[in-house]
Amino acid sequence: MSAADGNSAERVSGETARFGKRRDEVIHAASTLINAVGVKGMTFAELAQAVGLNATSITYYFDRKDKLVCAVYEETLDWLEQAASIAAAEPNPAARVRSFIHAHFALRQRVREGEKGLVTALSEIRTLEEDAQEPLLAHYARIIDIVRGFFGKDRTGMRRSLDTARAHVLMEAMFWLPVWTEQYSTRDFDRVEARLSDIFAHGLSVRPGDWHPAALDNRAWRTGDTADSDTLDAFMRAATEMINQRGYRGASVNRIAAELNVTKGSFYHHHEAKDDLVADCFTRSYDRLSAIQLAAVRAPANGWGRIASALAEAIDLQFRDPMPLLRTAALQALPEEARDNVVLRANRLAMRFAGMLADGIADGSVRPVDQILASHVLMPALNAAYEARKWAGRQSDPAIAVKLYAWVLCAGFSCDPPEVG
Repeated sequence: MSAADGNSAERVSGETARFGKRRDEVIHAASTLINAVGVKGMTFAELAQAVGLNATSITYYFDRKDKLVCAVYEETLDWLEQAASIAAAEPNPAARVRSFIHAHFALRQRVREGEKGLVTALSEIRTLEEDAQEPLLAHYARIIDIVRGFFGKDRTGMRRSLDTARAHVLMEAMFWLPVWTEQYSTRDFDRVEARLSDIFAHGLSVRPGDWHPAALDNRAWRTGDTADSDTLDAFMRAATEMINQRGYRGASVNRIAAELNVTKGSFYHHHEAKDDLVADCFTRSYDRLSAIQLAAVRAPANGWGRIASALAEAIDLQFRDPMPLLRTAALQALPEEARDNVVLRANRLAMRFAGMLADGIADGSVRPVDQILASHVLMPALNAAYEARKWAGRQSDPAIAVKLYAWVLCAGFSCDPPEVG
């Protein structure tokens, strides 16, 4: 090869490296914006400003926004798969879960120190076109399969169902971790990480397997079928279901109206804008979860029995009620003021769970865990139970489905419920 050829190859190599570096910067900046304002709120103009380019230059790396969004999600999924695969090589379930949790805390540490690559909230994958979302969902399914393997190899039947639930709850807790760890100094990360790992290993109940939830008397949070489609309740139910399935962007006014077989005018009779409807859906969801908590607090049981009763009722509602609780996937798309109000309400519900846990610790029915951390496990587990509806429908009995899903909260992964055998 001549010197000229060598120089040409070096130039091509250098240009390729610069292109790759700049492309990564665009992906990382887009990840930050999606986490802050959602896919809809992320614009090429803001993105260009974040990386020191003009909006037209962004199209040199990604000619369409949906391609960029897919690249952002793929980077997150690649990171999750790597963290799960490293953890899977550990010798036992406790070490595997500790490794996986540690990877997330280590990432948060690096982000605090200035690293730009972020784990992106995956909540809006279902808003993409089917041909774009299918490979992403298949990738996520592979990760769940690896995490399910943390708890045992080649388990089948009900054991596999139990491990699927454990993997789902663990993954959801990790997705919420970037939000609540902002309240902690990085100097406390080692302690927080250890306490969180302990909750997953051993659960919350002092007696592993103590799962005897009481039937709660007040059923005001349950919804029934309504024959009249042109009512506020009908719109809220249709919007909640559609947002949970398709995300905020996918739940258009046209689709909500078509689902109810009414006109767009009927929609605007009840709400001035879609954001108003979403805010009302969050309010209704939190009102219902609050009612469940308060009914459980009044139940004639010890602290853990009351928590188990609230968990059982809320999980069953997510699995079977015609109107589930609204997933937090819609939160990013709300205006900042409305979003702040929703977050405040969610934090208050989490604090109520923390108080119930403190009562259980005081009466000896709950293990001496960090109540605040435990509430950060309970809230995402309940929020994400809707995503396990199909899984729940495959179980032999609704009560068994609830028990399997709640088992990691009750007893961790240190033992299996008797039904599993």
